[in-house]
Amino acid sequence: MTDPGPPPNAAAIKESVNDALQGLELEPHETSEILGFANRELPHLHTPEDSYFILGSYRDPYLRRLRIVQNELDKRLATYPFLMADLPELDLDRLPVFRIRFTLLAAHADSIVAVYEQDAGGEVTELGKISTTPYFEKSYVLPRDYAWMTDQNLDTEADVLAAAATIYFNDDLDDVTIEEELDSLVTAATKNDITLTRADVIDRLEEREDSEPAPVSYSWVHLNEFRFFELHGRCFAWSSQDDLRDVVDDIL
Repeated sequence: MTDPGPPPNAAAIKESVNDALQGLELEPHETSEILGFANRELPHLHTPEDSYFILGSYRDPYLRRLRIVQNELDKRLATYPFLMADLPELDLDRLPVFRIRFTLLAAHADSIVAVYEQDAGGEVTELGKISTTPYFEKSYVLPRDYAWMTDQNLDTEADVLAAAATIYFNDDLDDVTIEEELDSLVTAATKNDITLTRADVIDRLEEREDSEPAPVSYSWVHLNEFRFFELHGRCFAWSSQDDLRDVVDDIL
């Protein structure tokens, strides 16, 4: 491959790649391939347009929801919403190319938008990455059927029960942890003048378990990450595709 030469922001690119690979020494052809990718793709992220790096599952039917987000963002003036799946691969057998591509794109995009509908697949890794520095400040999560867990969002008994269901029916938690989390939730609800005991909540949940469809189930790790984004005003839950279109409007 012909050496593309160093791009204008070569120093920042090298720093991003070094972070992704933890200082692993690159072979000349690997450096050339990475610089070629950077020269092709990163200029799109250094224009007056607002760039949005959209994360989520690329499998059907989940990919359709990523396209909805992309289309909604594309309706705004001067935006460049994109999926990593639409960009060329790196032809590097030795290296973890996902880490390199993700780090380069995430470091140079203006915003990161992640859509969640399950707690399996590559989305797990991505959630861990964007919830830490340096990506957190520009990241948003859009989880399907996530029940608000903080007292600011517990406005009705229905809100409390929805949040309680994510705790009570979570297979990751033992009985002691479930009791502690439900107690914490009930205390938060009390601040909003919603009077329910832990026993009340459990009775309601057991009554409706067989009569209502279960929401999307997330691991306790996911729920904690969503709560973290929620506390910072960057978590927007949705249930239907129309809801998803609406919450995109909340992304800055």
